[in-house]
Amino acid sequence: MRSLLPPPGPARLLTVITMVMTLGQGLWMALSAIYAVTVLHLTSGQLGLSVSVAAAIVLLCSIPLGHLADRAGPRTVQIWSFLVLTVLTCALLFVTHFWPYLVVVSAQGIAYRSGRSARKAMIAGLVPSANRVTVLAQIRAASNASVSVGACLAGLVLALGSREAYQAAVGFIAVTFLITGLLTVKEPSVPPVPASAGPALAVLRDVPFLTFAALDGLLTTHTVLLDVVLPLWVLRHTGAPRWMSAAILLLNTILVVAVQTRAARGVDDPTSAARASLQGAGCVAAACLVFALSDKAALVPACLLLAVGAVAHALGEVRQAAGSWGIAFDLAPDHAQGQYQATHAMGADIGKMIAPAVFIWLVLGHGALGWVALAVAFAALGTAMPPVVARGLRTRSAVGEATPAG
Repeated sequence: MRSLLPPPGPARLLTVITMVMTLGQGLWMALSAIYAVTVLHLTSGQLGLSVSVAAAIVLLCSIPLGHLADRAGPRTVQIWSFLVLTVLTCALLFVTHFWPYLVVVSAQGIAYRSGRSARKAMIAGLVPSANRVTVLAQIRAASNASVSVGACLAGLVLALGSREAYQAAVGFIAVTFLITGLLTVKEPSVPPVPASAGPALAVLRDVPFLTFAALDGLLTTHTVLLDVVLPLWVLRHTGAPRWMSAAILLLNTILVVAVQTRAARGVDDPTSAARASLQGAGCVAAACLVFALSDKAALVPACLLLAVGAVAHALGEVRQAAGSWGIAFDLAPDHAQGQYQATHAMGADIGKMIAPAVFIWLVLGHGALGWVALAVAFAALGTAMPPVVARGLRTRSAVGEATPAG
């Protein structure tokens, strides 16, 4: 575990807190749908509606929640967000019908997004700008390992399959959120930003940043390939065994944990971050072309091609993530990191809402040609990133020159 943690200091505590949080989140991600259907006896339609409604509510609340972190102070917001999340998770133990479930999971989504937005603002306030991408890379590697542990615990719960086991898991998740909130008390405080520091919801006027958030949100849809598209592709279009999709996910997790920190090296300003996003997009595009070659391939070549594509995708993922973090922090003014990071997360949310249906239609409906189309799209998005970032830097410089010194 030592290799996953940064040196002692605020970064170490940030990483430990994130690992505790993602342990519970990983367990809940693996169990939530099955818990709703098996224990609460919701229909698949009710489950799907609740997920969609909760996602839409979180999307609408994202920027105001980020603004709240700026104005109230990110540590305060994170503490209360996870304490509220603890109570809401415990409330699931007493839910028996659809409508209370919808209310609870929607409130959970708001609390979790509030805590995550505050967390990014905490990193901006506690970590020097030159070190933020490196710290985030260390945090991501450690949290991926923690999510994997949560997924393994979910496997044990699913193997037991009893109502008591599911309820014990929900209780355990609530405890991880409680510990997350309590550990946050030990973090250094980041002072709230006074209202006089800038207009409310200033990010909505920042066209270059909004453009970046939209492009980056579309670019990060590459994660949908492994979770949604490849399992169906392996089953319907290749001679590889069904378990190959699970092996690809495992390989991805191992590679992200192993190389994310290394992939973040050299990303220390917006220009290098934009270049990293371009390189990551190029690797993902290459992965799509390799996946295309597996169309109708026999067992051995299909497995080899899928493995090579998975490696290319993982390398693209870690490099693109490093670029994304660097741009999001560096283009955001210090007095509005909360709302800017929330807007950045919004871009990813919108992309993931659109991507599954489009990607499945492209790949499963058009085979190898669909993969080629995705490769072209990812390459185009990556190519657009450097000029968009350059425009953002020019805009920020112009605003800085127009603002009189205090």
